[in-house]
This record gives sequence, structure tokens and C-alpha cells, in this order.
Amino acid sequence: MKEVPKPDNQQKNLSGVKEIAKRANVSIATVDRVIHNRSGVSAKTKAKINQIIEELNYLPNLMASRLALGKTTRLAAIIPEVTEESEFWLAPLNGLKRADKEIRQFGIEVDPFLFNPSDRESFKAIAKNIMESEYDGIILAPSFIEESKKLLDECTRKNIPFVFLDSNIPDQSNLTYIGPPYFQSGYVAANLLSRRLQPTSKLLVVNIATESDSFNYLQIENGFRKYFKEFELGCEITRIDIRETEYESVARYLTYVFMFHAEIEAVFVTNSQVSTVASFLYNSKRSHVAVIGYDYTPENIRYLRNGTIDFLICHQAEDQGYRAAMSLYQYLVLGQRVPKEYFMPIDIITKENHEYYRN
Repeated sequence: MKEVPKPDNQQKNLSGVKEIAKRANVSIATVDRVIHNRSGVSAKTKAKINQIIEELNYLPNLMASRLALGKTTRLAAIIPEVTEESEFWLAPLNGLKRADKEIRQFGIEVDPFLFNPSDRESFKAIAKNIMESEYDGIILAPSFIEESKKLLDECTRKNIPFVFLDSNIPDQSNLTYIGPPYFQSGYVAANLLSRRLQPTSKLLVVNIATESDSFNYLQIENGFRKYFKEFELGCEITRIDIRETEYESVARYLTYVFMFHAEIEAVFVTNSQVSTVASFLYNSKRSHVAVIGYDYTPENIRYLRNGTIDFLICHQAEDQGYRAAMSLYQYLVLGQRVPKEYFMPIDIITKENHEYYRN
């Protein structure tokens, strides 16, 4: 006698969903929304479907049921484009692509949208496009604060979960934040730099930052100053804010600062633009100045190797992009809880160990 083949898990789950829909007199899509705890179903209908699920002792295989229903979950990732001034973003972009490759087989797509970090209209156009395209979840590297808040208000109104990547905006209803613990990171930077200084040394803190970065860099600087205050180190700290990233502009500002503060013995750059500062110090033959900054980019590594930069602090940038996408996957598809904050490690990179670091 020919053996009758047993139905696979996908067929079982599809037939189960059909049976529930039939008994509840609703569509398969409505049952799917209840199973995955989505909005758009009345409390009465939801209770009825849940009762039938309980009666049937139905334990859905989430992946199988999604595949059987042909459902696609679309995630939009809004991050700065990769340029000479924003090399950092190549790593998070690679992380997003890695996540997309891993979960696309389950019907989840991650679409990166890259904006010009110097062009407000570029960001606004992308935000408008995404809101009109009905994405299920959004990953955002916050930029242009007011425009970002408008986008997030729209996400909240439409019940679209969103994740902050690398940067945070306070008092928002984001699903989670994936990125550095900025205050502690600044504190660590001060600890490292203090080992190169005397109690009477003069320090320079350089913020090469746009509007979008101001909140994060303020946390970094607060952590940095906290260390010197806590240990009662009498170092004089001067701060300069530069809003232009081109080398010529940065060099002009730094020339002016060193003209009036020639005794500066150390420079702390609060972001990945440390290579621009290192280039100025190298060209002006100020090899005695200790330098610490952020991020594992090719230019930063070049100046780390030649000794101009003493330390780089890194936060596993590629993994940030990967985890941001996976957190939405876990929440939207698997129905799992996601922590409100996921802080990345504070890694210290030197000339001696940089070849072994995985960003």
C-alpha cells in the first residue's frame, strides 16, 4: 500500500489559520493580525479568535504561517550617505545589508535610504517617500532634529515602530536605541587621555558636529568633564565647535585656537572626524599633542598607525546596523520583547591592536 505523505509544518499552519478564520467568520489576514498581535482588529473579534485558538490548542509556527500567507514585512533604514566626511556610515550600512541577507528568506526586507547629512531637503524628501510607501518599521539615524521629530510623530500616529541607530533623541516613543553609551564613552576617553597629562596641562575638546549630533556630543563632553572633576584634576579644558567638515575650514579654526592656546598638550575629538584634526596636527608638526577620537575608519586608522592619533574609541558600528534591523524583526515577526536600550561595547583601539579589531 502506498504511504500517504504527511503534511509539512507550513501546510499544517496554513490549514490551522484557515480553520480559525472559518470558525470566526473572518479573513485569514485578520487571524494573522491577531496571531502576531497587530492592531486593526476590534476587541470583540480579537477575543473571539483567541478563544478559538485556545479551543483548537493551536500553536502557530510563525515563520511557516508567514511564508504560507505570502506576507512580506518591509523595514526602512534612514542613515547618512557614505562620503569622505562620513566614512563611519559604511559599517552600519554593511550591518543592515547583513541582516537583510539573513532574514529576507523569511519575508522581511530591509531597504536603506541614504540622505545627504548636509542637506535638510534630502532628509525631508526621504522621510516623505517612506511615509507614503507604508513601511512596517523604521530604523533612523536621527538628523535634522525638527524634521526627525515630525517623521517620528507620523510613525507614532500610524503605529509604526521605530528604532534609533547610533544616535538618540530624548523623550520619544522609540522601540529601542542601538548605539554607544555616550556619557560613559566620554568618561573613558578622559581616563585614557589623563594618563598622558600633568595636573596643569591644557586640553582642547573639538566638536565637529552638525545640528543632529549636538545631543550626543553634549553627553560625551559631559562624561569627559565628569572624569576630570571627579578626580580633581586641574587641567584647563577649552572647547571649540566647528560646523564645517572640510579640512580647510577645520584647519582655519584650529590655527586660530593654537595661536591663543599654544600650550595645548592634548586634543579630544568627539566623533569620527578625528582624522581631520590629526591631519592638521601632522601638517603643522605638532607631534607632541596627544589625540583621542572615535571610530574605525580608514583615515583614522592611517593616523593611528603613524602615531598622530593615540587612541580610537569604537562601538562596533557594523553590529549596530545589524542589531537595529534584527530588533524590528524580533518585535514585528517573532512577537518578542525588545529592550528599550541596547548599548554597544566601548572598545579601545591602539596602534598595536587595530589589525585585530572587527568593526
